[in-house]
Amino acid sequence: MKKIGLYFGTFNPIHIGHMIIANHMVEFSDLDEVWFVVTPQSPFKAKKSLLADNHRYQMVYEATKDYPKLKPSNIEFGLPQPNYTIHTLVHLNEKYGSDHAFCLIMGEDNLKGFHKWKNYEVILSDYDVYVYPRISEGEIEHRFKGHPKIHKVDAPIMEISSTFIRKSHKEGKNIRPLLTDSVWKYMDEMNFYR
Repeated sequence: MKKIGLYFGTFNPIHIGHMIIANHMVEFSDLDEVWFVVTPQSPFKAKKSLLADNHRYQMVYEATKDYPKLKPSNIEFGLPQPNYTIHTLVHLNEKYGSDHAFCLIMGEDNLKGFHKWKNYEVILSDYDVYVYPRISEGEIEHRFKGHPKIHKVDAPIMEISSTFIRKSHKEGKNIRPLLTDSVWKYMDEMNFYR
């Protein structure tokens, strides 16, 4: 049984912060692989800054291709919108559940709002949640403290954001060190976020 950590995001673009956290999760916890689940663009939220699904997936592919334990996933592209994590988890279980055990990876900031997620009780009863540290406001709810399904992983705190990268790139700043070489090359060739 392979234990797979699911790391959800728009990855617009994927950057070294994402890679460091995912790699830390797979090397320093009991996860066998981390799948980057690229969240599709919601048809109800047309954001000019959000690249098309296939381009964001391609950048995740480019970033992970040399890391056998890190994989891109476009599983949500074919699921009904809007995407709810519980639906994706159920779908993945139906598709791969015979030899894969799926877990959720989230930042501490997301755990603080986890009680607002659709069917969060079901997620917690059926899936493990791996939490990495984030600097953020607010408190973690008492019911999540010491929960047997919630595992805190002492990963590095990454204060890099895709928003910062897009904004800085548009302003002509050199953001190349914040991306893997292959993602930078793809982004530059495609002239994204200018």
